[in-house]
Amino acid sequence: MGRVVGVGAEVVTFREGDHAGVGCMVDSCGECENCLADREQNCLNGTTFTYNSPDKVSGGVTYGGYSKRIVVKEDFALRIPPGVDLPGFAPLLCAGITTFSPINHRDLKPGERFGVIGMGGLGHMAVKLAAAKGAEVVVFTTSEGKIADAGAFGTAEAYLWSDEAAMARNRASFDLMVSTVPVACPMQLFLNLLKLDKTLVNVGALFPIEGAQGMLMGFGRQSLAGSMIGGIAESRAVIDFAAHHGIAATYELITPDQISAACEKVVNKEARYRYVIDMTRA
Repeated sequence: MGRVVGVGAEVVTFREGDHAGVGCMVDSCGECENCLADREQNCLNGTTFTYNSPDKVSGGVTYGGYSKRIVVKEDFALRIPPGVDLPGFAPLLCAGITTFSPINHRDLKPGERFGVIGMGGLGHMAVKLAAAKGAEVVVFTTSEGKIADAGAFGTAEAYLWSDEAAMARNRASFDLMVSTVPVACPMQLFLNLLKLDKTLVNVGALFPIEGAQGMLMGFGRQSLAGSMIGGIAESRAVIDFAAHHGIAATYELITPDQISAACEKVVNKEARYRYVIDMTRA
C-alpha cells in the first residue's frame, strides 16, 4: 500500500501520485478459463503470488511486500480511494478479500445468519464485512476476551465454542459459515450448526481437515468448501465496498524492527487484530 512513483508508457489507469495497493498476487496467465472468469488466484497455469513464487518476468522468486518499493503489472495494482486510512486498508488486500470472497460468492443476503469461527485478523474482517451486508453475524471463539470486541465489530451474538448449551441452541440455524482458524478445529461441531443444504467455507486451515463425519453431513446435506483470497475484480469490489461503508481493519502500526515481537504476540493470541508494517521507517 503506497503512492505511485512511476508508470510505464502504456499504463492508463494510474498516474504518479495515485494511491495504490498490491495484494497477494502479482501475475497469472490471463488466458485459462479461471483467469478469464476473474479468478486469477485459481490460475490453471500457476498464479504468481507476491511472495516466494517463481517470477515469470524477471526470473528468480518474488520477495513480498516487506519493501519500500514494488514494480507490478498494471492489472494487478489496485486503486485506493482518496481519504481512507491507508494502514487500515492494507489488510483488506489479504484478510479482507479472503473473507469477502466467500460472502460474495455464496451471495450472503441481509437477514441471513452468518457464523464466523475464530476472530483474529481474518475473522474480525469477516464480521465487519458481513455486518455491513446486513447479515445476522455470530462469532464462535476460544478467547473470552474477544466476546466484547465482537459486539463492537457488529455481531448479534458471540460465544465460546466450549459452551455446549450455546452450541445446542444454534444447531441447524446458519445460512453460511466461515472458519478462519489456522489450525485443526472440530469441524463437525460447526457443520452441525448449518441449515439444510448450507455451506461451511474454510479460509483458515492450511493442513488436512479432520473431524468431518460423512454420515452427519449427509443427513444435513451440508457442504464443506474451501476458498483462497479472491480475484482482481473481487479485490476491487471489497475496496469499494469497504470505502462506501467506512470499514477498515482494526490494527496496530509497527516498524520493521518490531516484526519478531509481533509474531510472538500472534502465536500467543495477543494480536488485536492485525499488524501493519510501516516500511517508511525501515
